[in-house]
Amino acid sequence: MIFKIPFLVPILVLIFLLVFFSLVPVGLWVTAQFSGVHVKISQLIGMRLRRVVPKYIINPLIKATKAGLNLTTNQLEAHYLAGGNVNTLVNALIAAQRADIELEFERAAAIDLAGRNVLEAVQVSVNPKVIETPNIAAVAMNGIEVIVKAKVTVRANIERLIGGAGEETIIARVGEGIVTTVGSSESHTSVLENPDSISKTVLNKGLDSGTAFEILSIDIADVDVGRNIGAKLQTDQAEADKRIAQAKAEERRAMAVAKEQEMIAEVRSMRAKVVESESKVPLAIANALESGNLGVLDYYNMKNIISDTEMRQSISGHSEKLKEDTK
Repeated sequence: MIFKIPFLVPILVLIFLLVFFSLVPVGLWVTAQFSGVHVKISQLIGMRLRRVVPKYIINPLIKATKAGLNLTTNQLEAHYLAGGNVNTLVNALIAAQRADIELEFERAAAIDLAGRNVLEAVQVSVNPKVIETPNIAAVAMNGIEVIVKAKVTVRANIERLIGGAGEETIIARVGEGIVTTVGSSESHTSVLENPDSISKTVLNKGLDSGTAFEILSIDIADVDVGRNIGAKLQTDQAEADKRIAQAKAEERRAMAVAKEQEMIAEVRSMRAKVVESESKVPLAIANALESGNLGVLDYYNMKNIISDTEMRQSISGHSEKLKEDTK
């Protein structure tokens, strides 16, 4: 047992050193001390135990200290545990300080936790951003379509970043203003001659109200003439009227055909009755001859009259045909 103790001491020391260096980032602590950030080793161990990566707190704190910002590890650690981006937050605070923009840590942290890029907001506040709208189609009062594309220059309003609307709202409002302005123009030529009238009218509507941006200018990038919507509507209306008239004519034709078929059926019924009646004539004549109501001479006289009538009808029809041929 006496000979085994010297061998156990180095092993225990090695285990202790491994545990110590795994809990304490000594290199990071040394860097912080030489950078003027006075952080205790116990604080670094506490970060490890709270599942906070120390370098994500210490490195941004070093940048903030060198930039002259008065931040603490508790502030950065709390923001990290809340799900914020500590490095972006510190960069935004430094950029705001350099640009002489008043931005407190609490507001910057709230903007970051709200899901907005606080660094980009500070940059856009210093260097305005240009938002290009898609092609917006509007129709003037004379029925001609005008296609407009605009460029909106905006600057971030840090005071309204929390709860303010984004770029989509700016684009939608500008599009609505363009449609209203073009729609109130009597002719598309007036829009083509004075495209700046669109930007002036839209800019005076205060479209940046309730948004996270301040609109600096609205510039019309392109204006094109589109379709003749008025003529197309008239053509569609004429086509619709034509189809209605055709439908009514077809309805009348169907009613006429039905009436004709009804009349033909009636004529056929009458002819059937005539044929039926004519079929009874020979029987009636025979009964009359038997009963003595009709004599033989009377019968032959009737036959002669019928034959004479048929001959006259035949001659009359032949003469009318000759007249038609002569004409």
